[in-house]
Amino acid sequence: MTKLSKNRFHLVFSLLMGAMMIFVMTFVITLINVGVPADFIGRWMRAFLIAYVVGVPVIYFLAPTARKMTAKIVHMP
Repeated sequence: MTKLSKNRFHLVFSLLMGAMMIFVMTFVITLINVGVPADFIGRWMRAFLIAYVVGVPVIYFLAPTARKMTAKIVHMP
């Protein structure tokens, strides 16, 4: 497997973190909102795709700010 360069870390992190978090969250919220109807998977996947398109850019742009804020809160340099 070919590894990407270090300068791609933030992009790959955003794509993976977005997929994992959004996968779980859309499952839970879809389940709460509609129960388990026959078309549950379709509804969930639609919600996932919409949330992924919105969520990954949010993670990409806000993660550096969140890291800086966290470093200040926990007194890291």
